Amino acid sequence: MNQLQKYTWLIDTIRRAGKISHKDLSDRWQRNKELSDYKPLHRATFNRWRDAIFSQFGIIIDCQKTGGYLYYIANPEDIDEDKLKKWMLDSFAVGNIIGENLSLKGRILVDEIPSGREHLTTLLQAMKENRKVDITYRPFWKSHGYNFPIDPYCVRLFDNRWYVLGRNNRNEVRIYGLDRLEKVEVSDETFKLPKDFDADNYFATAFGIVIGYDVKPERIVIRANGNHKYFLKSLPLHHSQQLIEDCGEYADFELYLSPTYDLVMKLLQVGSMVEVISPASLRKEMKGWVSELYELYKND
Repeated sequence: MNQLQKYTWLIDTIRRAGKISHKDLSDRWQRNKELSDYKPLHRATFNRWRDAIFSQFGIIIDCQKTGGYLYYIANPEDIDEDKLKKWMLDSFAVGNIIGENLSLKGRILVDEIPSGREHLTTLLQAMKENRKVDITYRPFWKSHGYNFPIDPYCVRLFDNRWYVLGRNNRNEVRIYGLDRLEKVEVSDETFKLPKDFDADNYFATAFGIVIGYDVKPERIVIRANGNHKYFLKSLPLHHSQQLIEDCGEYADFELYLSPTYDLVMKLLQVGSMVEVISPASLRKEMKGWVSELYELYKND
């Protein structure tokens, strides 16, 4: 187990406990052979980890001295309000939990993320140093790849695939799937990230990775029928999603985003459980897709 896994185990254990004594922490650590080899968590080691966690993540593990010495996360908002930090800690926490239960490996099912390990490290290193990368990119519909440089602005995980957004040699900002990259090499040439570039803002009105240069964002109202409304409440389609009204048999939600191809595909996945109420243009597009589906199956 590397140090990062140990730190995330400690953060997650304290987060889940709320407040916990050093003795209880040490007991939980010691009970897990995969984590500790049954060795206790010594106080000096714990204090070193606390300092490292603050230095690397800015997370403060404080101590409540009244009513017993209990440790807690003093600034949980720094985790909850930072999407990347929360995602990373949650991912490592899940990894640690699975690591503790490898005896159940035949009963724990996961999906593979294509090319996440192969090219992600190289791209992140280039991004840290603002270096151009030379890529060989082969679209799914092409028989061979194309070589060109890009300025890697950011990476994005969406629908179990990693993507890199960058400016190419034609001065176009485009997004490329890592699973379609045949080769990635960091260049000696550097680039300047635009001062006004903000990854969250760039994708703010996008459902996934299709950036609608010619598709303006607008208010979209959808109706979730039956039990599907509970799925949308627990896992919104988009950060802009708001509940308009729950009428029992259905619930209406509004979103503000560009009605691009990937949003249409997502809505089609759930079939009749979701209906587009407005705008009329998106409703018409959905109707066109449904008509094409009917033509495919009408003779069966």
